[in-house]
Amino acid sequence: MVNEVRGVIAREKGAAVTVETVLVPDPGPGEALVRVQACGVCHTDLHYREGAINNDFPFLLGHEAAGVVEKTGDGVTNVAPGDFVIMAWRAPCGTCRSCLRGRPWYCFSSRNAVQPMTLADGTKLSPALGIGSFAELTLVDAVQAIKVDARAGAAVAGLIGCGVMAGLGAAMNTGGVSRGDSVAVFGCGGVGDAAIAGARLAGAHTIIAVDIDDRKLEWAKDFGATHTINSSSTDPVEAVRELTGGFGVDVAIDAVGLPQTYEQAFYARDHAGTVVLVGVPSPDAKIELPLIEVFGRGGSLKSSWYGDCLPTRDFPMLIDLYLQGRLPLDKFVSETIGIDDVEESFHKMERGEVLRSVVEF
Repeated sequence: MVNEVRGVIAREKGAAVTVETVLVPDPGPGEALVRVQACGVCHTDLHYREGAINNDFPFLLGHEAAGVVEKTGDGVTNVAPGDFVIMAWRAPCGTCRSCLRGRPWYCFSSRNAVQPMTLADGTKLSPALGIGSFAELTLVDAVQAIKVDARAGAAVAGLIGCGVMAGLGAAMNTGGVSRGDSVAVFGCGGVGDAAIAGARLAGAHTIIAVDIDDRKLEWAKDFGATHTINSSSTDPVEAVRELTGGFGVDVAIDAVGLPQTYEQAFYARDHAGTVVLVGVPSPDAKIELPLIEVFGRGGSLKSSWYGDCLPTRDFPMLIDLYLQGRLPLDKFVSETIGIDDVEESFHKMERGEVLRSVVEF
């Protein structure tokens, strides 16, 4: 059986998205059909529309989502119809060299649905990050569907599927922030604020938010920032050092992905400190650092892949923290919108007016 739904399509580079008929097949072996209840508008979807990820147009956008399993294919045991799930865009295969070494968060062969979703004329769609959840139904590999407590609600739960997990994981998993640490986060959008929230959960005593927008810096305080720096008017490296006794922070997180913010993070850390890159750079971005500084300052330069998370472990844990009142997921939701409003939400994102617009179905 083929299911006919409405979905948000990016047909060509830079063009406004359209809402069109999408044909979604019933699940085959190992697959799950999920009825999407909510999906966040993530900057990665805009990257897809702009051709900054790849050129496999047309794309079915959306990937930061939660919903209810409608049907499962043969051999599926981890979820069943009726389960409330968050969809993960990295799903460890269990058999690649990384998984076999006990590092499934670095899986090199992440699983996705085999059957394609198509336009009404049969044109195959490329689902964003293997999910494609700006649609009323989507087809994923069942391992991508992570069962969590339904009391959380889809509008907030779905955010864990990408931006919140990426930021929290950059601090807690990749950066290894621990009790008493000092942390600076460069870029206070959704991912950056999630990194701030993660640093607070991990017990950091000094959490410095850096951005060029005073409005975003005020939002950062809601997630645990103890200090803020507007880098458009202040040298952020010197300001971070002033706030840390002249030394710099233990962990500096670049949630922007620009060469200049990475360099700021590099120099704003203490000796033997850690730099974490979680902001997605453009394909042509380059960084130049004196090699003697890389050697002499010591520490670690890391990239955070999806917050180095293990979805089956981390998604339920973060939902539990939210239900305990310890993780303010509601504060990430700036507005709820309909499927026809995605294009305008991209413009709001570009203007810095929202942390997250969330499509509700």
